[in-house]
This record gives sequence, C-alpha cells and structure tokens, in this order.
Amino acid sequence: MSTPPAPHRLNFPELDREIEVQGEETIFHGARRNGLRIVGACGGRGTCGTCVVRVVEGRIDHVHSAAPGLLETDDAATGVEAPAPGRRKWLRACQLRVRSDCTIEVAPRSLAPVVRADVDFGDAGETLPLDPAVSNHDLMLPGATLDDNRSDADRVLQALALPDLDIDLVAARGLSVALRDGDAATWALRVRRHGHELIDFAPVGSKSLGLGVDLGTTNVAAFLIDLESGARLASLGIENPQTAWGADLISRINHAIGGSRAADDLREAAVAAINGLAHDLCRAVGSHSGCIVDAVVCGNTAMHHLLLGLPVRQLGRAPFVAALHAPTDVKARDLGLVFCPGASVHLAPNIGGFVGGDHVSTLLATEDRWRPLGTSLVMDIGTNTEISLIHGGEISSASVPSGPALEGGHISCGMRAADGAIERVSTVEGRLVVHTIGNRAPVGLCGSGVLDALATLRRLEIVSARGRIAAAHPDVEETDGLRAALLAPGVRLTQHDVRAVQLAKAAIRTGVELLLRDHGIAEQRIDRFIIAGAFGAYIDIASGIDIGLFPDLPAGRYAQVGNAAGLGTRRMLASLTARTRAAEIAGACRYVELSTRGEFQKTFMHHIGFPSELPRRSQ
Repeated sequence: MSTPPAPHRLNFPELDREIEVQGEETIFHGARRNGLRIVGACGGRGTCGTCVVRVVEGRIDHVHSAAPGLLETDDAATGVEAPAPGRRKWLRACQLRVRSDCTIEVAPRSLAPVVRADVDFGDAGETLPLDPAVSNHDLMLPGATLDDNRSDADRVLQALALPDLDIDLVAARGLSVALRDGDAATWALRVRRHGHELIDFAPVGSKSLGLGVDLGTTNVAAFLIDLESGARLASLGIENPQTAWGADLISRINHAIGGSRAADDLREAAVAAINGLAHDLCRAVGSHSGCIVDAVVCGNTAMHHLLLGLPVRQLGRAPFVAALHAPTDVKARDLGLVFCPGASVHLAPNIGGFVGGDHVSTLLATEDRWRPLGTSLVMDIGTNTEISLIHGGEISSASVPSGPALEGGHISCGMRAADGAIERVSTVEGRLVVHTIGNRAPVGLCGSGVLDALATLRRLEIVSARGRIAAAHPDVEETDGLRAALLAPGVRLTQHDVRAVQLAKAAIRTGVELLLRDHGIAEQRIDRFIIAGAFGAYIDIASGIDIGLFPDLPAGRYAQVGNAAGLGTRRMLASLTARTRAAEIAGACRYVELSTRGEFQKTFMHHIGFPSELPRRSQ
C-alpha cells in the first residue's frame, strides 16, 4: 500500500495567513477548506481560469503531471498582467498540487474588498409600518414567597392573561434566572411572544431586533430592523461563501448531491454567513445577536433548499421540482443560527423551478410600481435570472440560466464590485478609456464593466455583430491564436469572455421574448421594465440595449431599483400583513418552464449575436 503524500504548509503573505494542504489536495481546494478566498467561478473544476496564483517559493506539480518542479507554463490564459522577466507565471490554483512547503502570491482581484454589497433600495433611514410577528410584554411581578410559590412559568402566564400560550423549552430554561436578575422584591421582566408561544425572557427595555436576509447566489445582504419602531438600523453585505464551490447554481447542486457531507458544506457556509452578518450588524448598533427575535430570509429555490437541508438533486434536471414551495417558519437554532432562544426564521415562499422567495420579495417590494400599469416586466439579473411579466391581471414567472458572466464570473479578468474593478469603459479618439471603482488602478472587471466594455467594443466595431474580436485595432492583441481587447495593463476581455456574455444575454432576451409571445404582446407594449438586483443597479441601460440584452424602449420606461428583495424581507419582518401579501403574490404567479420548450433553442440562437446596427436612442 502506497503512503499518501505528506501535508505541506502554504504561506500567503498578502493575506497574513498560513494553512496546511493535505496530500493530493490542490492549492485552491486547500485554501477553500481553510476559509481562505481565492476567486474561482467554476468552483475549482479547471474550466474558468480565474483562480490564478503565483508560486514564489516551493515545488509544485500539475494535477495532470507526475513530475514535481517549478511550472513555467501559463495554462490559464488568465489575463493577469504578465510577470516581469525572471518572475514565475500566473497559474490556476485548482490545477496545482504542492510537493513542498510553498509561498503563494494571490492575484490582486482575489484580494480586493467588496464595496458594493447589494444592500441598497429604499430609504436608508426608512421607518416601516409595524405589525410584527413578535410582540413585547413588560411585566412587573411580585416575587415568590412561602404563601405564593407558584411556578415561575405560571406566574408569567397568569400575568399575561392570554389564552392558549406555550413556552419554548430553550426560553424556559432561562426564565428563572431572568426573573431573579436582581434582589428586588418585585420582578421586572420583558416577555417576547411569537403567536401563541413565549420565545424569550429578558430585562425590561431590552432591544427587540429583526434580521432580514437576501441569500443571493453571489452576495448575501442583511438588514437590521428595530421591531419596536420599524426603523432600519444597519445594513451589510458580503460575498456568499458558497461561491467557493462554484459561481453558478448547477455547480453547487452537483457538489451537494455528492453526499451528506458535501451538502453540509454548503448549508454550513450559508449559516456562517448569516451568523457573521448578524453579529457584525448588532455590534454596529451596540447590541448582540441574542436580541434578534425574528428573521426573514429569501433566496432562489436552490439557496432556500441548501439552507434548509432539503434535497436538491431533483432541481438539477427537468421538470425542476422543488421539495417545498409554501412559506415556512423554522426555529433559528434548528438551522444553527445564534439568535434569541426561541426566535423563528420565516422563509419566503417559492414560485416554481428556480424562481424562489427572492423574486417573490422583489415583486412585493415593487408592487406599487407595476400594479397600476397595463403591462410590466420585473427582472432580477444574476447567475439565475428571474423574470415576471404582469399583464391583464396575471403574473407569469420564469427563470433562465444566465450564468455568472454578467456579474464578472467565468470572465478571465472578472472580479467582484471592489476597489480597482473596471465599472465603465468609454472612448477618447477611438481608444479605450476605463473608469474604476474608487478610482484605483485597474485589477479586473466587475459586472457593469463587462457589459460596458462589450458595448463600447461593439460601438467601435472592434467586436462584430457575430461576436468576433477584430484583429486590426491598437487595443487588440493576439496570443496563441486567441484575441483579446486590452482594457488596461493586465486586464483584457478575451474572445472566450465575449462568448460567455453572448450566452448570458441570449438566455435573458429569450426568456423575455417567450413570455411576451405567450401573451401575444410586442415588446414595445411594455409600460414599465423594472430591473432589480446588484448588477441591475449599476449597469448602463444604453449599453444593455446596444448589445441586445434589453429591448429598445424609451429610457423613461426602465426603472433600476437595486436590491428590491432586501426591501421585501424588511417589509415582511415589520408586518405580518406583508407576509400574507407575499404568499398571495407567490400563489398568483403562474410558473412557466422555458428551457424545455421547443422554440427556446431557436429563439436563443436568434439572440446570440449583437444588433447589426446600434439602436436609435428613444426618449
């Protein structure tokens, strides 16, 4: 029996971290296991080329090579700036095994901190109408005596004088301590009630906080609400740590069906993200996560199932059947969330296929924009794009697998919306000029930059209507037969990147066209086109029209609303009426499965190219 290779230490100086990599583990997978982030849109399968690192010291070999050494071939077509003479090349971390202790340099776009975390939509100082699921009851109770030796629970229940109340067992364990927290003869107590259950006992005046969470495929955004005033106290967003297993849903589903441990990896990553956000938000307002007495979470169907530990195998193939559609309330502690003892989490209802609670929350938050009009379309663009067409009092909902390209994933120089990310591309005297987030030196392309770069290249005819990059331009270079537009030193848009965007935009436009066709509606009859989500908040609509992502409608018909799903969760936190309305909206939606329809492929191919002529701007 052969002895497995010994573990080795990896030093990452830029991250001030040192980790241990086991046996045949790759650098990428070892980093992921140790909670160290290296960009990897494909989840480490070796298909995207984004997880590049440079081995400064040490011996490595390729997963397909048996000869350890210092690799000097750049397999990745990475787009990262070429090394100076004598320096090691950038290589894909998911294809490298270590054969000694190593020092690793990580590409700058893996290090840049996110500055746009999808927490905007609605007034930052908003105060929501209150009808919360959790109510507070402040009691002043006489202390126990020899003549009055009722149980602590009976004392509280009789003082409340409400019928059919139960006490959460974990909350009950803290009741006696809470009552006797002091030497006074009269006991002061704040009782928190959720429906017919008492869920927590705390000192009078304790804060009652609610947490709304938009569990997105790419980002997780959380919002802290004061459930006594309805005020939004704080917001925070982070990258979804599940991206370590792939930027797209299918990659994560494929990992999850690999066994219970694999599914637990994804569930625990989501739970850790929510717990971390709760901790940081509460600390920011001088509180702690034990004061969170209620939570609302929305996400697409896959995110919903992975968080709840529901099976996802059936979501990966037609007819894409969910295990659960209805709105669901579960104990926070049963999910591993560290809130108040008896706190519940409300999961927004799903619609069908991959159209989940996040889209329901978006429809809830934007209802005042689409309901008064004749024909509206609500779209949340992401790795999975959800679309609802509202016409004639009916709501038809569908999703299309647009992939992560429009958010910077599966793009050779793609990155998060962080400092140094190219977000806009323009021209001066026929040459490309880039604009970055934070006005920093460019290190990669975020989603809005990908879209803008491609639209600009199309306007300059550097990219043809069929998507080919032309050779005869000063900003185009060719390496090993692969053309790329050079946007900045070390940042380029390759022919493969153009194809990835073509696939994404064709899928989205096909979804819109098929929904309109089902109702016999021409796209010019759309009265309101609502674009939600992080990507939708920052893109240039004109660029989207120029590459054929959106129909050529007058600018005034488009509305970019940012994270409407987050506002929907906040409304459901503050109001039981809003939860009821969300369930009604979900029930009213007619789910339409588009990907299995015969005309999908033909329509998709029709939209794979770019408009042969630039649209005239409508006012």
